[in-house]
Amino acid sequence: MNIIIVFPKIENAKRIRSILHKGGYSVDAVCSTGAQALTAANDLEGGIMICACRLADMMYGELHEYLTPRYDMLLIGSKSQIDEREAEGIVGLSAPLKVHELLQTVEMMACAYERRRRRQKKKRAQTPPERSAEEKRMIAEAKAVLMERNHFCEEEAHGYLQKCSMDSGTGLAETAQMVLSMMERSM
Repeated sequence: MNIIIVFPKIENAKRIRSILHKGGYSVDAVCSTGAQALTAANDLEGGIMICACRLADMMYGELHEYLTPRYDMLLIGSKSQIDEREAEGIVGLSAPLKVHELLQTVEMMACAYERRRRRQKKKRAQTPPERSAEEKRMIAEAKAVLMERNHFCEEEAHGYLQKCSMDSGTGLAETAQMVLSMMERSM
């Protein structure tokens, strides 16, 4: 999995790269414009693009439109910018960043990415079993976590869990359990 960081101020991108390196992640490209980020993305296989809301040459929405579907986007900005995101399927974190939230969010996105890759290799179809009360509770809790941490509305949180579940070929309850277990590890 590749990680590309794009911020208009390169020193901000380098700070995030440093945090990710300390957290055990390798960063493949640090860019200051959307054009540079798209060039880097085209040269790499896929992964996560971490970006600011406003770049020198484009807004994050434009970058998201041009970005290959092999990449997931993590948007970092003010709470109001995150709450007003235009495109669906973008994970958001409010600035100022908390190191553990950044690392947990990247871990969550990396897990979803890896599961999606495995699923694409296997190409298997599954019919979801009927959910127990415990599974329904886990799904509701995971949505609440995503709503609070990543500023999703309930529909976006459910959609994100569904997308991760479908992409990875795992059940919705298992995906919700992954989100909840990551939260427990951080406490």
